[in-house]
Amino acid sequence: MALPPNMVVPGLNLDDTEGLPDVEIPIDEPMQFPEGAEVIEQDDGSAIIQAMSMADQMPQEELIPFDANLSEFLDDGTLGELSTELRGLYQDDLESRSEWEEAYVKGLDLLGIRTEERTTPFEGASGITHPMISESVTQFQAQAYKELLPSGGPVRTNIVGIKDQMREEQATRVKDFMNYQITEVMEEYDPDMDQMLFYLPLSGSTFKKVYFDQTKQRAVAKFIPAQDLVVPYSASDLATASRVTHVLRMDINDVKKMQYAGMYRDVDLSTSQDNEEDPVRQKVNELEGLSKNYTDDVLTVLEFHAELDLEGFEDVDMTTGEPTGIKLPYIVTLDESSGQILSIRRNYEMSDPLKRKRQYFVHYKFMPGLGFYGFGLIHMIGGLGRAATSLLRQLIDAGTLANLPAGFKARGVRVRNDDEPLQPGEWRDIDAPGGSIRDAIVPLPYKEPSATLASMLGGLVQDGRRFVALADQQIGDMSQEMPVGTTVAVIERGMKVMSAIHKRLHYAQKTEFRLLSRIFAENLPPMYPYEVAGAPSQVMAQDFDGRIDVLPVSDPNIFSMAQRVTLAQTQLQLAQSNPQMHNLHAAYRRMYQALEVQNIEEILPPQPQPQPQDPAVENAGMIGGKTPQAFPQQDHDAHIESHLSLLELSILQQTPPVLAALFSHVFQHISLKARMIVQMEAQQMQMQSQQDMAQMQALAQAGAIDPMVAQQRMAQMQMQGAPQIAPDQIEARVAQVEQQLLQEIMPRLTYKGADGQEQDPLVNIRMQELAIKQMETQQKRN
Repeated sequence: MALPPNMVVPGLNLDDTEGLPDVEIPIDEPMQFPEGAEVIEQDDGSAIIQAMSMADQMPQEELIPFDANLSEFLDDGTLGELSTELRGLYQDDLESRSEWEEAYVKGLDLLGIRTEERTTPFEGASGITHPMISESVTQFQAQAYKELLPSGGPVRTNIVGIKDQMREEQATRVKDFMNYQITEVMEEYDPDMDQMLFYLPLSGSTFKKVYFDQTKQRAVAKFIPAQDLVVPYSASDLATASRVTHVLRMDINDVKKMQYAGMYRDVDLSTSQDNEEDPVRQKVNELEGLSKNYTDDVLTVLEFHAELDLEGFEDVDMTTGEPTGIKLPYIVTLDESSGQILSIRRNYEMSDPLKRKRQYFVHYKFMPGLGFYGFGLIHMIGGLGRAATSLLRQLIDAGTLANLPAGFKARGVRVRNDDEPLQPGEWRDIDAPGGSIRDAIVPLPYKEPSATLASMLGGLVQDGRRFVALADQQIGDMSQEMPVGTTVAVIERGMKVMSAIHKRLHYAQKTEFRLLSRIFAENLPPMYPYEVAGAPSQVMAQDFDGRIDVLPVSDPNIFSMAQRVTLAQTQLQLAQSNPQMHNLHAAYRRMYQALEVQNIEEILPPQPQPQPQDPAVENAGMIGGKTPQAFPQQDHDAHIESHLSLLELSILQQTPPVLAALFSHVFQHISLKARMIVQMEAQQMQMQSQQDMAQMQALAQAGAIDPMVAQQRMAQMQMQGAPQIAPDQIEARVAQVEQQLLQEIMPRLTYKGADGQEQDPLVNIRMQELAIKQMETQQKRN
């Protein structure tokens, strides 16, 4: 082809071609360039061939790291449209729960934190609030806080699958590390859990957010009040919600730290914040006595966990390469005031072909509600609280009016210093124009506080308290003499409501710990910060591999110490009623554990375990009335010989218990010896199999057998493995060996009497028992 004047060819300087004639120069096709080429057509019919780099040929989404902030690669127009759309959806979600917020705000007044100043029906009327709600909230918070966050740490572990020593050591390391992180490193966990358990019975729903904080460089489990987590109207749970919005209030300096760390986009932040707060936060500040009279440097940041179809990052069919239109999970963070998007990040695993969204939030529920949010005490017994408050105020106002009565007086009656109240023992002058003073002053007929109202108030309070505190009240009324069946029935009746609430908390905390375990596995360094037992400290990355299930320490069926002690006491009563069938030591230990006694071994020493003894000591023990125990590692032949030597003592023939213990112990040694012989036979079979393989390999190396044939036979032997003996076959073989050993020993279980004849000691014992009974019968007749 002819080289046009403006043709660009690598290695050719076009300035040197001026004045040269057209020549035929062969060039590569554009697609044959090492990194490809782009053909740019010109107006005069020529074309410019421009070499391309591999980076220019790759799609945009393949150039961007998976965990990058995608807002850095989107134009301002796309970001503006996305911000407008998300903020509109957020406002719609807020309006859909406006009635929930209104009910919650009204219910917070039932706590009685602030005394209401009332002027009706008279100045100074009582504004007190009955403490039914606040008492129930405090009682629940105290119980749940102690159960969900014990002093030793809230995490325990369970091994999934086969249990062996290696996995047990791994489970111990995981448990110790997570408890160490929660109680020592994660400094916000304890106070946040304490505060969350106070909010929970009020609002009915609270949340925890589990994530890795880039600025703190550690895992965080942050408490989120219900008003700061907004979901769509149609949401039923966090897992299936199409959109979850977390309302963050961040200091501007913290946002700048996130920008400096590369987590947020470097944009100008607006400091002109709207001072209007949500109704719930306003009520909380009012109850706390706080008021915002200045503008602080706090930004309201909205973090959307939503499914989006971003332009340039669409979901693509792997076969056709075309967009599917399926929305993918992202986390979008924006400043509510300015609308600036700070970050957009993928919210799914890079290796997940289904692109399922990752969960960061945990929903704690007090009572299951009719929708997404749960019900709390405000919803369940708020009516009782309002009624109790009304009756209490009426009783106080009636007492106030009865003690300080008012009334009418005649116009002509004048009392000196009538604006000052009368003091006890004081007599004050009065000017009466005539007639009786009693007729001139008429007090209003105020009554004393009504006994009916007082009784009604007591009934309402009892009904309200029974909703939460029934179990402890019933357990406290029980006595030790109460039958076991009655005790269990009372506990069952009293634990229904609180047990169900505690199970919900247990489930939510289990979800939280699993999210926390995932954060540890993904972000923490592969070394323990302290020395661990059973392995080097570098095994941390391997320990969080999913084989160990992380669970809360709390028991979902027990929610109070009173219930735990009562159950342990009931178990102890059952064990004491029939000690032959129970382990009293274990029953007493459970009782001490329920009482949370430390160093139980000092009070209740562990039971001594039997230890191997020499034959002479065992013989002495049998003569003293003890039955020794045989052990596998003992020399069974020596022990049997030593014990059989006792049969030569004629005095033993008059002590049947000693002979019974001796025979029982000898039979134990025979059983253990037979089992040891069978195990040795199985080991010999395995060794013979290994020797056969070694012999086959040696013959192949020596050329006595075709190497291919030898290899096939050895492969077949390896597939078959060592000969395996079924358990029933082992037991059958043990029985055969025991029969052989008994045949050898049975002749020695007899002794020679005074006449030199062999006698069966058991028959002799029976004859002596009959003689003793005959003598006792003769004595009774005499």
